[in-house]
Amino acid sequence: MTVARSFSAGGAVRHAVVIGAGAVGSATAIEALRAGLRVTVMEPGEPGGPHATSYGNAGWLSSHSVVPPALPGAWRKVPGWLADPLGPLALRWRYLPRALPWLLRYLASGWTEARVQRTADALRTLLADAPALHARLAAEAGVPQLIEQRGLLHAYRSREEFEGDALGWRVRGRTGVQWEEWAEPQLRQREPDLDARYTLGIFVPEAGHCRNPGAYVAALAQHALAAGAQRVATRATGFRIEGGRLRAVLTEAGEIACDAAAICAGARSGPLAAAAGSPVPLESERGYHVVVEGAAVGPGTPTMVADGKLIAHWMDSGLRAAGQVEIGGLDAAPDWRRAEILHRHLQSMFPALGDQPVESTSVKHWLGHRPSLPDGLPCIGASKASADVVLAFGHGHVGLCGSARTGKLAAQLLAGTTPETPLAPFDPGRFS
Repeated sequence: MTVARSFSAGGAVRHAVVIGAGAVGSATAIEALRAGLRVTVMEPGEPGGPHATSYGNAGWLSSHSVVPPALPGAWRKVPGWLADPLGPLALRWRYLPRALPWLLRYLASGWTEARVQRTADALRTLLADAPALHARLAAEAGVPQLIEQRGLLHAYRSREEFEGDALGWRVRGRTGVQWEEWAEPQLRQREPDLDARYTLGIFVPEAGHCRNPGAYVAALAQHALAAGAQRVATRATGFRIEGGRLRAVLTEAGEIACDAAAICAGARSGPLAAAAGSPVPLESERGYHVVVEGAAVGPGTPTMVADGKLIAHWMDSGLRAAGQVEIGGLDAAPDWRRAEILHRHLQSMFPALGDQPVESTSVKHWLGHRPSLPDGLPCIGASKASADVVLAFGHGHVGLCGSARTGKLAAQLLAGTTPETPLAPFDPGRFS
């Protein structure tokens, strides 16, 4: 056990409540303990369970995922998003009035390449060493086998298709990301099960992946408890702040007196941020996955294909395909046709999988909520009402990857020390 559990002789230890036991919350709790704080973790559900955002994600620790979703010219695609409810990015018509302010900011954030580059430079500070940080956390938590670092692959049907993504790769290159090109013969040798329509591979050696994100998050949460954190199974509703100082976190079960708190509640962090004086335009990017249990073929390297905008990756539970974005809010019912699309595309990527129907008992599907802010950057910083309340959420597609570094930064803010990474780009006040 390398997580500190130091308490002062007089018992005057700063008490921090971490709201949420997902990837970011669990990492924050561990790092806060390492900093010598007394920690209470507040989580109404089972950490790492099916309700959790990281439970069903693609598992990529993609340190090169620095390019925000919106790029120059994205506004031209909005009519298509509205017209195709099953496209890679879809907007539910009934939700459009509520989502429109977020969508406009989303489009504006990627209006020019210069804006995209600023976002990428900031994200790189969170992600560059993510695989190593997660390997350390996994080893501490007793699950080192869940984190692997053997690179990630982007597969294209042609060089022309790759050149269509030139802006993204150009931006990545400026942040220091390096990659290898696999021409068709090498791609065939390295990925013999991949459909022959893919003729070019872009391999990023520095990146890693997690073989079971749900189990990993559960192990991190348990590690925090074993190191001295306490857990309360209730839901936070607000804060009692007096004279700019936090006195207690308000919950459905009453108050919890504390000196500091971190909001790490993922897509459900918005009301808490507002209660702390920092309203932010947080939205859920609903994502789906499908898992084929007992699959006999699949990628040798975790692979993203450009034509389907999905990731295929071996998990402990089977072959998983994850991706797509649906803007429809937290409460709308799932549209399982989107899981069927993922399954069909997975079958087309690996023809030897056969035509097993999505209704098969060996095919599992899932829906989760990515907490996303329109500029592609998370909120990491103090709330407006009190520096004792720290916001740490909104990572969009890089929540698992960015959680290790975010946990360190949030813990430093909770402890009142200077963060090791400049936080100006992630300031919650940027939306004021």
